[in-house]
Order: sequence, then C-alpha cells, then structure tokens
Amino acid sequence: MNTKILFRSLILILFCVVKTNAQEVLTVEDAVKIALENNYEIKIASNNLRIDKTNVSPGNAGMLPKATATIVDANGIQNISQTRSDGTVTKLDNAKNNSFNYGVGLDWTIFDGFRMFAKMDQLKELQKLGEAQLKLTIITKISDVNATYFDLVQQQQQLSALDSTIVISNQRLALAQNRFTIGKASKLEVLNAQVDLNTDKVALLRQKELFANTKIMLNQILSRDATIDFKVVEVIVVDDKLVLSELNTLAEKQNPQLEAQIINKNVAELQLKQIKAARYPTVKLNTAYNFSESQSSLGFTTQSSSRGLNYGFSASLNLFDGFAQNRNEKISQIQIDNSKIAYEQQNLALHSQLAASYQTYLTNLELIALEEKNEVIAKQNLNITLDKFKIGTITTLEFRTAQLNYVNAKVRNSNAQFQAKLSEIALKELAGTITF
Repeated sequence: MNTKILFRSLILILFCVVKTNAQEVLTVEDAVKIALENNYEIKIASNNLRIDKTNVSPGNAGMLPKATATIVDANGIQNISQTRSDGTVTKLDNAKNNSFNYGVGLDWTIFDGFRMFAKMDQLKELQKLGEAQLKLTIITKISDVNATYFDLVQQQQQLSALDSTIVISNQRLALAQNRFTIGKASKLEVLNAQVDLNTDKVALLRQKELFANTKIMLNQILSRDATIDFKVVEVIVVDDKLVLSELNTLAEKQNPQLEAQIINKNVAELQLKQIKAARYPTVKLNTAYNFSESQSSLGFTTQSSSRGLNYGFSASLNLFDGFAQNRNEKISQIQIDNSKIAYEQQNLALHSQLAASYQTYLTNLELIALEEKNEVIAKQNLNITLDKFKIGTITTLEFRTAQLNYVNAKVRNSNAQFQAKLSEIALKELAGTITF
C-alpha cells in the first residue's frame, strides 16, 4: 500500500514539474525581441523601406542614358500600277515588297535644368521617410507589447490578491462552522460565509478568464501561436527619473512623426526645384547604328541595303505653355507652406501630449506611494480584525469589510503601478526613446 502511495506521489510531482517547465518565463525584453522578428506590420514596413531604397538610383532619377534595340520586318503583296513621265504604264499584280531594319540607339539627357539632381535628392528623402515610418511602426509595436505585457503583470498580481482573499474566506467559513458546531454561532453566519466565499471564487474565475484572454492578445501581437502558455514577471518597475525638459529635447530629435513632417517639407521643396527646371533648356545626345535592307518587285530600284552610324543632339526650350509653368510653381510653393504648417502643428501637438502625459505620470507616481501605504494599513487592519473575529469580538460584517478593504487596496496598488508604467511607456514613445 505504501509503495502505491509513493508511486502516485512521484507521478504527481513529475506531472507538476513538466507542467511548470512547459510555461516559459517571458520577460518584456524577450517579448519585444519576438515582436520585432515576427510582427506582420513591421515586416510590411520593412519591405516598404526596401522598395524606397531600391528606388534610390541614378537611373530612376534620369541621370543615365537609355539604350534601345529595335528590329522591324515589314512585308507586303500589292497590285501596282505606275505611270512614268513619258507616258509608259507599268503594271504588276502580286508584287512583293520587303523591308528589314534593325539597330541599336542611345539617348542621353545631359542637361534638364538640374531636374535630375533634384529628383535624386527627393528619392533619398523618400527613403528617409520610409525609415521614419518603419521607426514609427516599431516604436508603436514596442509600446503595444510593453502595455499588454505589464497589463498581464497587473492581472497576475490581482489573481494573487484574489487567491489570498479566498484563503481568508475559507478560514472564515471553517471558523463559522466550528462555532456553529459548538453552538456559539447561528446557521446564518455559516451561510453568509459560504456566500462570500462563492462570491470570491466567481471574482477569481472572471480574473482568470481576463488573464487568459490577455495572454492570447499578447501572443497575437507577437505573431505566434495563440495557445502558447507562458509566465510573466511578478513586479512592475517604474522609471521615476523622467524629466519633461529632457523628453521635449529628445522628442524634437527622435520622434518619428515629427521627423516625417520635416522630410515631407524637404520633399515639397525638391518638388518645386524639379518644376522650376522646366524654365531651362533640355539638351539630349542621341546616336544609333542601324542596318536596313529592302526589296521591291517593281520600280527603278528593286533592292537596296544600308548600314551606318547616326548621331546628333537636340535642344528644346519652353517659350509659352499657357502660364502652366507659373501655375505649377505657385501650387508647389503652397504645398511647401502647407508642409511647414503641418510641421508646426505636429510640433505643438507633440509638446502638448508630452506635457499632459508627464502630468499624468507625476500623479501616478504619487498614487503609487499613497496606495502602497494604504495596502500596508489595510493588511494591518485585516490581521487585527481576523484575530478579533477568531475570539468573537466583532461581527462577520465588520470582518468582511476589512477583508474587502484589503483586497481593494492590493488591487488599487497594482493598478496604480500599472497606470504609472503606462505613463512611462507613453512618454518614451513620444520621445522616441522606448527601448528597441
């Protein structure tokens, strides 16, 4: 009999060990790393940046010549009638005419009013814009990972608080049953204790459901199997050293949205340069080497062939286009003005968000200190109340009030830490300094 009990105990221990090992302890750093490797939005933004990099080339800017190979084979069968100057008439039915031409040509724009150089600079700015958009996607995703991760930590802390209150409720029920057995309490006290215990169990089940669903949400953000189970760390550490002036300075240099507005202004200015280039002449070089053969069934020449090099240049200058040039330049200048306004608007919004988020951050730091004290006081009050309840000097209602006050204090403390962490994440996201 003892051997069977020992064997079952070993099996139970082994099962618990396997289950524990199956749950990896996922740190927030590991979560961010997985998101950067797997997240679909980041992959799409990375591919868009690769497109922008590929577009940055002299050929795309129009700096390189264009070489074209051509081949034309033309054949015809016609009924021909020719009347010469001396009145002689020549006729031929089903006359065949063949023409075969092929060659290689090269065209090169050597001057276009510096449009090609402005285009090249614009392509480089668009690459920078792609980098800013990728950075924004990464920062946003890291922020989402951090917020969801520490939401799990908070919920885990609340699960712990509910577990502890169920332990206390079980103790209360046992005491009530003992007191009822020896005739020192009524059945009503036992029933009330049972109802409160069941209420605590319902709250625990709801919290477990929320915890499991948030795990699924984090797995989705990490772009991995939603059923992967894991553990999170037990505490939330808040950086309480953030300074608003430093955050403002960093945001002006590193915030990707503000950076994108600066790039958009540069792109608009380069677009104006390309439009102004139309006021200058366009000079092109061209050359070609062609082969030509032709045959005709009727005429003075029945067969001919030629081959040789052609070369030259062309120049064109727009003299009048119905004032379209002036109109295009005015529109482009307005777009530059709009880009400046958009930058100022984004800059103002950024500093306003920083100021508001920083005030929330400071308030949450104060709430952490206050809620920590409240939890300590509530714990002391519960211990004293529990001792008095055991000796029967207080009512069950007073004990339940003390119990709920302790649970609520723990939950508020956990929530205060979480809200402060969210404020920290928001500030670092705005400043562009959130850890990659």
